[in-house]
Amino acid sequence: MKVIATGDKRFPSVLRGIMERGAADDPEVEGAVRSIIADVRKGGDRALAEYTKKFDGVDLKGKIEVSARAINAAIKKVSKKDLKLMEFAASRIETFHRRQTRGSWFIKDDRGSMLGQRITPLERVGIYVPGGKAAYPSTVLMNAIPARVAGVDEVVMVTPPGKGGKGGKRGISPHVLAAAKVAGVKRVMRVGGAQAVAALAYGTRTVPRVDKIVGPGNVYVVTAKRLVFGAVDIDMIAGPSEILIINDGTGDPAWIAADLLGQAEHDELASSVLITTSKKMAEAVRKETAKQLKKLKRRAIAEKSIADYGTIFIARTLRRAAEISNRIAPEHLELFVEKPLDLLGRIRNAGAIFLGAYSPEAGGDYLAGPNHTLPTGGTARFSSPLGVYDFIKRSSVIQFSKEEFLSLAPSIERFARVEGLEAHAKSVTIRRTKK
Repeated sequence: MKVIATGDKRFPSVLRGIMERGAADDPEVEGAVRSIIADVRKGGDRALAEYTKKFDGVDLKGKIEVSARAINAAIKKVSKKDLKLMEFAASRIETFHRRQTRGSWFIKDDRGSMLGQRITPLERVGIYVPGGKAAYPSTVLMNAIPARVAGVDEVVMVTPPGKGGKGGKRGISPHVLAAAKVAGVKRVMRVGGAQAVAALAYGTRTVPRVDKIVGPGNVYVVTAKRLVFGAVDIDMIAGPSEILIINDGTGDPAWIAADLLGQAEHDELASSVLITTSKKMAEAVRKETAKQLKKLKRRAIAEKSIADYGTIFIARTLRRAAEISNRIAPEHLELFVEKPLDLLGRIRNAGAIFLGAYSPEAGGDYLAGPNHTLPTGGTARFSSPLGVYDFIKRSSVIQFSKEEFLSLAPSIERFARVEGLEAHAKSVTIRRTKK
């Protein structure tokens, strides 16, 4: 890992490199995704089958949707211990997200007028669950449970069918299907990639069109979500994962190193940053990271991530550390300090904030309760974690009494004429002058 003082002349360029990694759009990827979207819009299920065979090596044989029988059979392959673990995580996630629910409200005045806001859930949402080399049942829980809590009528899950040997028999992870059952997902589709996003956005004979698409994915999935936005809503444009740890020189360097590597193993573009006020801690964490790195199963990925984006900054004060953190606006922020609550007030931009030595980021990934779908790439400056509020919409409600309308009419007319909209003004005048 690089160790750099914040006063070093290299600091600005190193910081910029971390913040801008993975930010550039790839024209080749976008072109390929546009073509896939167009094919799915035109060819529907046939196009989905062709792309699934091409990219996943699986012949769907007309069976895009996973049957309830197949889901129940897959769940039997999951140990009772793992099933209870998912149910435990689900209960904590649901408890947290129920605190986010908001109801409609209305206010009336003494003239009989009423103003208000009506909250209604989305009718149907799609959740994308990555497949490939790893299985992510936690992604199912984190995306589906808030939707259910919000009152969404139907959640449709898409996930790659899984590359197998002969005939692609490996299929979808039983743990992912078990998580879908636990989370209340009724419909699961064996499609992934940009083609799955296109199917959710525009609909096919088998895959219903949704109102919103949520969930992480690779660069093709992310690009597809960006391109279909407008036809449907999306949660966010997610980039490579990241963690930033602020430390005051206290604690065990091995713990900090482990937390940094926990993000590095995700992706070669993942960013693991420590900002500490202690040169001694900086050196200890650097050595400990190199030591632990040698023992990781996903060493090749983590090694590349640490070499390119693993950085330790030495700051003069915690206040300076907080300023740098706010500039980065990290997805995950650990306040690994003696008095984390004292520092919390200085933090403005972060997806999820973990307080103290016993609050590792991994806890938030699985079962702390708050959502692990978080803003990345500095977008925590203006966006928030996925939540119940992502699955609802607000409608304004306006009702004037005759008395209130007549009192406001002259002002409405004048404002309309200020904007040069005569018909707007007349729609008020006709009511005010009616005999």
